[in-house]
Amino acid sequence: MEPDDHVCLCHRVPLRKLVHFMNREQPSVASQLSECLGAGTGCQWCVPFLKQLHAQWEQGEEPTLPMAPAEYATRRKVYRGKKS
Repeated sequence: MEPDDHVCLCHRVPLRKLVHFMNREQPSVASQLSECLGAGTGCQWCVPFLKQLHAQWEQGEEPTLPMAPAEYATRRKVYRGKKS
């Protein structure tokens, strides 16, 4: 996933915004990422990924998701289909 690809598809929050938010705000828990443009507050598909990004950031790693945006979006469609 590239920096401008969206992690939160509901609110169109890109990875770059989340990383900048973490560096600026120093969130102590992953749930605080919701303060970044509402990330994770829509369908909640991205919540496990937000937790993963936060864990990477806490460990001093560059937060990233090793998944192509098209695959990510396809998986979300499947997830959304099961939520009915």
